[in-house]
Amino acid sequence: MPIMIGLTGGIGAGKTTVANVFAAMGIPVFNADQAAKELMQNSDEIKAQLIKQFGDKVYEAGILNKSYLASVVFSDAYQLELLNAIVHPVTIQAAWDWAKMQTAPYVIKEAALLFESNAVEGLDYVIGVTAPLAIRKQRVMARDQCTLEEVEKRMRNQISDTIKMRLCDGVIVNDNVQLILPQVLKMHEIILAKLGSGK
Repeated sequence: MPIMIGLTGGIGAGKTTVANVFAAMGIPVFNADQAAKELMQNSDEIKAQLIKQFGDKVYEAGILNKSYLASVVFSDAYQLELLNAIVHPVTIQAAWDWAKMQTAPYVIKEAALLFESNAVEGLDYVIGVTAPLAIRKQRVMARDQCTLEEVEKRMRNQISDTIKMRLCDGVIVNDNVQLILPQVLKMHEIILAKLGSGK
């Protein structure tokens, strides 16, 4: 089985941009946030637990009502914890099951809540993606067509970028000034060196 490398960063930092560069280099990428959304839509086990916890309104005609769920969990830390407790363990297992099927020397697991959800356990190396707060807010508002208040509310549910980057083994800066590709290539070399040394 290939080793699994974590890729994380606060909302709007540009994790997906970095993940896409790794993917273009032939490194398989597991997007945990996307996988979680798919599992919430398709896993009977998760569906049953979400309905039990958040009521029938969480699905409309069998489709996950994302706006309703977001309105509940992003204004109540306890409800968010409950949601994460239902979804994260299944998503973490899905990542390991996926990794077993890959043949590359290493794979990337992209996840916003890598540390918050304890998904960091078992990973061999963690790359953090960071960007100035103002740039991150602008990116999310443009991407999700949401207000500054909504972005800030979501940011409050993630650990601070400063702490998150300290927990990472390597950091890529995505500030619209420094080029991404050379930074990714450097990380790639570090990971291959780790593989070669067996550490």
